[in-house]
Amino acid sequence: MILRPDHINLVVSNLQEAEQFFLQLGFVEIDRAHLTGEWISSIVGLENVEADYIALEFPGSLTRLELIHYDSPESNTDPGIGQANSTGFRHLAFAVDNIEEEVEKLKKTGIRFLSNVHVYQKSGKKLVYFYGPDNILLELAEYP
Repeated sequence: MILRPDHINLVVSNLQEAEQFFLQLGFVEIDRAHLTGEWISSIVGLENVEADYIALEFPGSLTRLELIHYDSPESNTDPGIGQANSTGFRHLAFAVDNIEEEVEKLKKTGIRFLSNVHVYQKSGKKLVYFYGPDNILLELAEYP
């Protein structure tokens, strides 16, 4: 039986920049390691893996965010990663209490938003998309 989501893994081109980005959102580091050897190569199905990873957690959440940078084999970039209509994983959403306040705070740090805050009329949820490291698509969501 599946109990709950455990973690979300994001492959990034610059581990330190990605870590700083998520720390400013309120995450805290809970683990970091250099990954190498047959065990990790076997798990991910790639040969000669050399990678660094950082696990982050948002206080009070049970779902971890794992950031990983591959030195070997080198990561390739999906040119459509920041497009909402690309097949596959599309975005990670964060619940907030006051979306307008959070947007203003993040804009001051240089974070780019795709639009102004919108309201989904059916539920009253306020939402806005923004870009994270490597143009990873993220969302802020405020529920009534």
